Amino acid sequence: MSVGDVAGLIAAIAFVLLVGVLAVPLVKLGRVLDETRTSVKEITDHALPVIDETATLVASGNGQLKNVDTVTTAAAQVSENVSALTSLFAATVGGPLIKVAAFSYGVRRALGGALAGARGRR
Repeated sequence: MSVGDVAGLIAAIAFVLLVGVLAVPLVKLGRVLDETRTSVKEITDHALPVIDETATLVASGNGQLKNVDTVTTAAAQVSENVSALTSLFAATVGGPLIKVAAFSYGVRRALGGALAGARGRR
């Protein structure tokens, strides 16, 4: 064996050791990737039913919002009708009612003043 053969043998052994040292992290990385794949699969398996339930819930919520919209529209119409009825009542009954109230107040004042004067004369 010549010096070149010994040097080649040492280089070959060093290369085998280097490959062995680098193989350990690669094997560990492969295990990490396998665990990651398993975790992602489990998360996906659990997330899909949640997404389906959420879609159902959103659809149900939209239906309820339509019902609320119907109720709100009806309440607005009732409010407009009450406002119109109040205006009509004020226009037809309010004016004469105010006149009657003013007249009765005037009569009370007049009779009150006359009665006070009559009491003072006694």
